[in-house]
Amino acid sequence: MKDEESGPEAFSETSRTMNPNLRGRDIREAFDTDEYQILLVANKFQTGFDQPLLCGMYVDKRLAGITAVQTLSRLNRAYDAPGVRKDTTYVVDFRNDPAEILKAFQTYYETAALENVTDPNIVFDLRMKLDSTGHYDEFEVDRVVEVVMDAGSRQGDLVRALEPVASRLLRRYREALDRYRVAKAREESKGAEEAHAEMELLELFKGDMGAFLRVYAFLSQIFDYGNTAIEKRFVFYKRLLPLLEFGREREGIDLSKVLLTHHNLRNQGRRDVGLAAGEGPALKPMTEVGGGSVQEKERALLAEIIGRVNGLFEGELTDDDRLVYVNNVIKGKLLESLVLAQQAVNNTKEQFANSPDLSAELLNAIMDALAAHSTMSRQALESERVRSGLREILLGPGKLWEALRERAAA
Repeated sequence: MKDEESGPEAFSETSRTMNPNLRGRDIREAFDTDEYQILLVANKFQTGFDQPLLCGMYVDKRLAGITAVQTLSRLNRAYDAPGVRKDTTYVVDFRNDPAEILKAFQTYYETAALENVTDPNIVFDLRMKLDSTGHYDEFEVDRVVEVVMDAGSRQGDLVRALEPVASRLLRRYREALDRYRVAKAREESKGAEEAHAEMELLELFKGDMGAFLRVYAFLSQIFDYGNTAIEKRFVFYKRLLPLLEFGREREGIDLSKVLLTHHNLRNQGRRDVGLAAGEGPALKPMTEVGGGSVQEKERALLAEIIGRVNGLFEGELTDDDRLVYVNNVIKGKLLESLVLAQQAVNNTKEQFANSPDLSAELLNAIMDALAAHSTMSRQALESERVRSGLREILLGPGKLWEALRERAAA
């Protein structure tokens, strides 16, 4: 990572600023010595680090499915040397539900079975769907592939090959977003719906490209497609996809004024997540991808949330900003509360709405979200009106009470 304000050199795990005592060694080699005892991990070493001496892990990020299995399995390497024997491992988890971790491991315990056969024709279906959008043509695909395959090509050649397609798609999204904002300001519901639908189609196109890359990367190891057009699209999509940051332009966040005013740590005890044979669910095969769409009921709830949140927050905020903040960030943090889950099970929605714990946990969630969403969190902290509005939205279209009851019953 480059940060010229913090230093002239790029920051990585091997940089002198972060790990000055490595002295040119690979971090894996250094960690194998007595000099280093603790390793802070984000993603790079989360699932691909093989170190038999590892015996403990502190987890403070969301884990699920195969990622949970791969991450926690870093501890299962045996180590037995003269005077040193690894006979105990432990995990201290600050974030995840033990039941969900057990569910993830149960799928792969003893053996993993598929419910049905994976269909190799998924790749062809996705190619047809992506081609039919008209967002690119065969010439543009070939132009990018030729640059990638030419050992003498430079970065500027790749930029020039991709720029027309990427610019066209980004411009279409930006124009649709502008029309959507104008229509919302003029309260023209039809125009807003049409512009929003165009934005959703572009997002769906981007998602389908990602699905194509994942499916082809997996299935091409098993099936010989013998089709250069498929391989060309893999090369083309792989270079184009990272450029399509629809509506996600952000300025840097200055954290210099953020002070730690809230810290919440609860001991939830030691959990036994013992596995039992024969209980794991079968793995689902790849049968159909790229069929994404927004369901009408969900669309209506999201529209209601956006409409009600618009009256709470001020400033240069997009509908996506507001929706993610309320329906993902704040609601997601509230769903982690065992106290609220228990109250949702044992009380009516009206009783739950008047719970003082709900107000306290809402304030906790706002504080926790402050660093990542400073503008809206700051307004929520300074205004009881905003906090009251958030509570009403979460209990209404946000379906917080219902989600807590479902989570507690799972």
